[in-house]
Amino acid sequence: MDKLKMHSPDMSQENIAKLRDLFPGCMTEARDDVTGRRRLAVDFDQLRQELSDHIVEGPQERYRLEWPGKREALLLANSPIAKTFRPVRKGSLDFDGTHNILINGDNLDALKLLQETMLGKIKMIYIDPPYNTGSDFIYNDDFSDSVDGYLIKSNQRDEDGSKLTANTEANGRFHSDWLTMIYARLKLARNLLADDGVIFASISDEESANLKRLLDEVFGEENFIDTIAVEMSTTSGPKTVNAQQGTIVKNVEFVHVFRKGSAFDKIRHVPLLDGITSFDTHYSAWMDEDGALEALSEKLLGDSEVGSDIERYGLLNRGKFSINNIDKLLAVSDSARLFIDSNLDRIARIDRPPVSAAGNRTEVGRWKLFNVDHRSYYLTTLANGTLQALMPLSLNYRMSDDYKPRFGRTVIRGDLWKGFHQDMGNVAKEGGVAFANGKKPVRLIKQLMKWANNTNGGIVLDFFAGSGTTAHAVLEANAEDGLNRKFILVQLDERPDKKSDAAKEGYETIADLSAERIRRAGKAILEGDCHRDWDRDVGFRLLKVDTSNMQDVYYRADQVVQSDLLAAVDNIKSDRSAEDLLFQVLVDWGVDITLPVQRETVEGKTVFFVDGNALVACFDTGVTEKLVRELASREPLRVVFRDNGFISDPVKINVEQVFRQVSPGTDVKSI
Repeated sequence: MDKLKMHSPDMSQENIAKLRDLFPGCMTEARDDVTGRRRLAVDFDQLRQELSDHIVEGPQERYRLEWPGKREALLLANSPIAKTFRPVRKGSLDFDGTHNILINGDNLDALKLLQETMLGKIKMIYIDPPYNTGSDFIYNDDFSDSVDGYLIKSNQRDEDGSKLTANTEANGRFHSDWLTMIYARLKLARNLLADDGVIFASISDEESANLKRLLDEVFGEENFIDTIAVEMSTTSGPKTVNAQQGTIVKNVEFVHVFRKGSAFDKIRHVPLLDGITSFDTHYSAWMDEDGALEALSEKLLGDSEVGSDIERYGLLNRGKFSINNIDKLLAVSDSARLFIDSNLDRIARIDRPPVSAAGNRTEVGRWKLFNVDHRSYYLTTLANGTLQALMPLSLNYRMSDDYKPRFGRTVIRGDLWKGFHQDMGNVAKEGGVAFANGKKPVRLIKQLMKWANNTNGGIVLDFFAGSGTTAHAVLEANAEDGLNRKFILVQLDERPDKKSDAAKEGYETIADLSAERIRRAGKAILEGDCHRDWDRDVGFRLLKVDTSNMQDVYYRADQVVQSDLLAAVDNIKSDRSAEDLLFQVLVDWGVDITLPVQRETVEGKTVFFVDGNALVACFDTGVTEKLVRELASREPLRVVFRDNGFISDPVKINVEQVFRQVSPGTDVKSI
């Protein structure tokens, strides 16, 4: 019976294996300094020669982004770790029924642990990494110490818990440290994206150019879609003083957009629409059913309720109503707004006919539908023989994507996203939790999600979760369109500043705050209007990045001394539960950690059933052949037992034979 390896994949060895398929002559073997075993290695001199059309004699200049620590970051991304996800039921919400995941721990470790279970399954990644302003939290990827010890050691916090400057510009590696931190994580994140997936990365101007170059390198320049400028503030308040003194004040932040590959272009992307605050008075014609044209102003005045409002609010001029006063009317008259909204197909603007309509003729006073260039026109011939085009308001009158519906027509948005400064005034209150550091508006992430066309059941990943805005956005979007997306969030167990509102409200860590926000947001959303197709999943399965469930000796037997042998009788740590073991098996076997888990008692033993029969696990001791046969009769895809969990050696030996007879398609392993 094969054993599960129970650690994250060795990415460097997997990459070498891929190179072997392309360049078998560049492969060699080397001896591992730790284990003494032989392992696959690359003859880099030969590889450089394979990739060159001339003799390579030394280092060559090339176009790429370089910084001190880049090679270390690549090594860090590829190296395996002996860690796992441990389930935390107490902090979860609907642990058994939910498909959403909240992970507490270092996101580098979390991304490594997700490599097999979520490989190629993520439809959208949104990240808002710490901005390199000289005072933000910067990871240095040394978590051998406790989180508190790490923060103190890395000068992010002093002994009494006060926050310190982490990465000042006086540091010679001011940019390099930040790039090293981001690079390793982007390399791992790309592996998780589906072929038609997309990543959105929010950033300010301090590192925008460097982040763009990093994304070019990791995802490929050909997969760059655009950089969106998001209007996060206006030149008002204190900024006005600076502007008056000639300073160019900062109003925008950026979102770099990269696809995984060309498959992203094959799915439909929903155009985003900005509302026009005033009514476009070019839409002044009324199309009668009998083919005649009238003035919209006369139709409004002729309607009893609207006409009454026009007179009541003093909008008549010599008994007539001017279309130029329509904004004033719409601001005060519910009847007028209803009239416009109910007659979008009748209200039109008169345009020149498209060139392709040349030669068309209609009866005078009649019109006919004409489709060209993704637009629909009505063509009509005037009494003098001139052809005209009528464009109904319904073609341009849609619900805008603004933070509240606007009355009037809409325009398709480009890469300048205006108006989000209005959200920033309320962003601190979103989700009902106090978190002042870099919250992004829910509306921003919802609109990115909408444009990306994240499909039904698609998974959204955010590995710099902060206060949990991405989870909030996913839940709101699901409630609106019923697409049942899932989220996976990762947040470090960082303690909030003691002087912050979050600390004053009793949150021990930012991860705790994020969990509470998801609870509150889900509750509020369920109390509102929800799409009938939504599964109403507002829960989350809380997982914690922790050391492996296996004893260290399980991995490093060459370091065991005689005095350690008694402690090594069991290869599993004494403080780990069966559910802990289950989730490490899910990670190691590459089984989706969002799948439902059911616990049953079979033949007196606790047995876990993951998504029915996707995986069956029993980690109890005293497993009998009767139990083995019962589990085999259910024909699971995978089954795993504890290596020392069988009642006798003969039972252990017969396990594979039993499954070969009863359920030959089952993959059987032990830990």
